[in-house]
Amino acid sequence: MAAITDDSAPYPYDGPHALQGPIQQALTRVVDPELSLSVVDVGLIYSVRVADGVAHVELTMTSPACPLSEVVLDDVRTEMRKVLPAGHGLDIQLVWEPPWEPARMSAKARHLMGW
Repeated sequence: MAAITDDSAPYPYDGPHALQGPIQQALTRVVDPELSLSVVDVGLIYSVRVADGVAHVELTMTSPACPLSEVVLDDVRTEMRKVLPAGHGLDIQLVWEPPWEPARMSAKARHLMGW
């Protein structure tokens, strides 16, 4: 499987083309409990890279004080494990730089929020 870098994705993706769709669908199933929107639409996913049998996901929260960050991280783990091939590792990094900002939200999310 050839690795791809897709600039049209809602977040930077680098990895096998065959996994891109399933990973995006998995992450879209994860809902930010405070906003009731997917973490993809909210713009919390900073990047996904699949290399050497490990999926690396960088994500953030809307605020470092988010009381539900562990819930979101657990949901990301659960959904990603559903689509990763057997034996693949999963490395999820919660990052704070750059800070999240509303401009990261999808047009759909901005519309639903009335922005």
